[in-house]
Amino acid sequence: MSIKVLLAEDHHIMRQGLRSLLEQHSKISIVGEAKDGRETIQLAQKLEPDVIVMDISMPNLNGMEATYQILEDLPEVKIIGLSVHSDEQFISGMFRAGACGYLLKDCVIDELVSAIDTVVRNQIYISPSISKQVIKDYRQYLDKDETSVFNLLSQREREVLQLIAEGKSTKEVADKLYVSEKTIATHRQNIMNKLDIYSIPELVKYAIKEGLISLK
Repeated sequence: MSIKVLLAEDHHIMRQGLRSLLEQHSKISIVGEAKDGRETIQLAQKLEPDVIVMDISMPNLNGMEATYQILEDLPEVKIIGLSVHSDEQFISGMFRAGACGYLLKDCVIDELVSAIDTVVRNQIYISPSISKQVIKDYRQYLDKDETSVFNLLSQREREVLQLIAEGKSTKEVADKLYVSEKTIATHRQNIMNKLDIYSIPELVKYAIKEGLISLK
């Protein structure tokens, strides 16, 4: 039986390249493609893939948040983070959200295939190119208490924070989330109160630090 894979990547050319290379392996079947986190959630619920190859830095809803939300409803799905980022906040953020694997985008296709094989066997895959960083970060984690955006903010507040940090206006955020501008204003104030941050530039810095958005 083939492994059903959903590709989540905001760059069309990258998606097509991944599809073309992965489809050369008979054991892999590409069942869908998504261009952002929200579409990934919708397709995951509709298609119920075995594995999702998830870009981390996507507009509207990032890969970490999409991973977190998908696994709340579909805990059996295996998610592999695929990113240009080797920074601690992205790696640890994906694993905190529930991912089973993490690779850098400059990996060869055979490594991605190997990662897919690994996670469907209920094992964790960490690219050798970042394993030293993961071990270093884990040791540092053991030596200190760590709070994250997943602990401090609700799911909806994280969504609002990302959209604000991406420069969207209150109206644009409200339209995107299908709620009123008043509701978004309330969320924004709650976010500021919880984080003790009271300016948009500082919220943007926080969102970058936590990996909700990137500077790419």
